[in-house]
Amino acid sequence: MKKVYVFLADGFEEIEGLTVVDVLRRAGIQTEMVSVMETKQINGSHGIKVEADLLFDEAEPASADMIVLPGGMPGTLNLKAHSGLKEVILSFDKEKKYIGAICAAPSILGELGLLNGKKACAYPSFEDQLDGAQVLRVPAVADGHIITGRGMGAAIPFALKLTEALLGAEKAREISGSIVFEG
Repeated sequence: MKKVYVFLADGFEEIEGLTVVDVLRRAGIQTEMVSVMETKQINGSHGIKVEADLLFDEAEPASADMIVLPGGMPGTLNLKAHSGLKEVILSFDKEKKYIGAICAAPSILGELGLLNGKKACAYPSFEDQLDGAQVLRVPAVADGHIITGRGMGAAIPFALKLTEALLGAEKAREISGSIVFEG
């Protein structure tokens, strides 16, 4: 079974994080929410409280097939500030394991130099932080092992791109149909 870790920090964009978790779980992918804070309770950017499945120190990133970084503010800054998560991101890139980031979070990948020569998208005010990328204005784009999404309104297309990367286009179409997504 495929395994995904969705990393959450206080101030994350709830729709971006939870849509990914929902869609991937519907696809039968083991998807766990991992807190980079000191507690499992995460406060979303719009006051929605979410209980993560694991604390960062309880996670086993090497066992995952994909990691996902939701956007939101100050969630993206909180993810960026976590040194352990930075190590995980760099390790996944080195191994060419899937890395997903949406909204403001692709800026983390840009800062780490992971977008050089890649097609990528992000929230419009963060496009200038996609260092080295060919910036696209599409809901979501996959380029090799890097998958990026534009923002909250692109959460479903982004989650379906993640599904497609792990389980193929047919499974992504099946999930899209089951949730009546016609985008």
